[in-house]
Amino acid sequence: MKYVEVVAAAGSADTVAAIAEQLKLPDFRPGTTGKDGALSMRLLVPDDKLQPLLDSLQTMLGAQSTAQIVVLPVEVALPERGGKEREAEDSATSAREALYKGVEKNARLDVNFLVLVLLSTAVAAIGLIENTLAVVIGAMVIAPLLGPNIAFGLGTALGDPALMRKSALTNFVGILVVVGLSIAIGTLKLFETPGPELLARTDVGLDSIVLALASGAAAALSLTTGLSSVLVGVMVAVALLPPAVTLGLMLGHGEITLACGAGLLLAVNLVCVNLASNMVFLAKGIHPRTWWEKQQAQRATVTCVLVWIATLAILVFFIYGRRALID
Repeated sequence: MKYVEVVAAAGSADTVAAIAEQLKLPDFRPGTTGKDGALSMRLLVPDDKLQPLLDSLQTMLGAQSTAQIVVLPVEVALPERGGKEREAEDSATSAREALYKGVEKNARLDVNFLVLVLLSTAVAAIGLIENTLAVVIGAMVIAPLLGPNIAFGLGTALGDPALMRKSALTNFVGILVVVGLSIAIGTLKLFETPGPELLARTDVGLDSIVLALASGAAAALSLTTGLSSVLVGVMVAVALLPPAVTLGLMLGHGEITLACGAGLLLAVNLVCVNLASNMVFLAKGIHPRTWWEKQQAQRATVTCVLVWIATLAILVFFIYGRRALID
């Protein structure tokens, strides 16, 4: 449930009231008119009707440069709604604007992102070298790799090239830093032969594809439903951080064959995470507000999904080709 406050010209009251009636909102209250002639109106809105309300308000009030729409959370609303109304609200997708705000923030390439990447890489490298799974898990908790990958999928769904470029750059720089630092650590020759944890990240199979697809789908679902993304972030880090660190360590140690396996695993996981998130956003109906933007965004999403599928097919071919050579 959300509380929406609309500040617009006094003559807009009938328009807002008609929208509230059309959406069958539980409560609409026109307030008082201020000295500037603006009227404050408040609406109590179930989560499943928030996005249609925001779209309608932006369409109707878009010509008013001074109009404002503020969305406030509601902790408790009594009496509670039950039955199908409650089920519809619980399954509602978070508002597009709220999704964008949170995702865009996590896709920024700033000092905090780089520091977390460096720290998580160092911790993961130590855990992989020492074969300490708990340390590797700790590294994945602080790895900030979820943000830019999900941001790219959302940017595609919304037809936002700026967000796509920003998230792609952040993701590229993040993985480049991981691999670069890992190469430097690998050149120190801190181990003679790769241990089980390292070797496990150089082997690619269908189970790796399933894990990465599940990680990407869970990340997108957690975002659209407003659930906590902490554990999902760990899942995405499982798919991306260890193979990237292993790739760097093997390159630094001179193990080119094992490095190729880790690089292939990293590529497969990157493709699967983005493919799954794109498909979830498409299935959940995340799209821009206007109809022409919807068409462009849908074409971009479908194109992106097809490209990811084609890339995954090529990578699967390489997986089986590599296994045939090894065997």
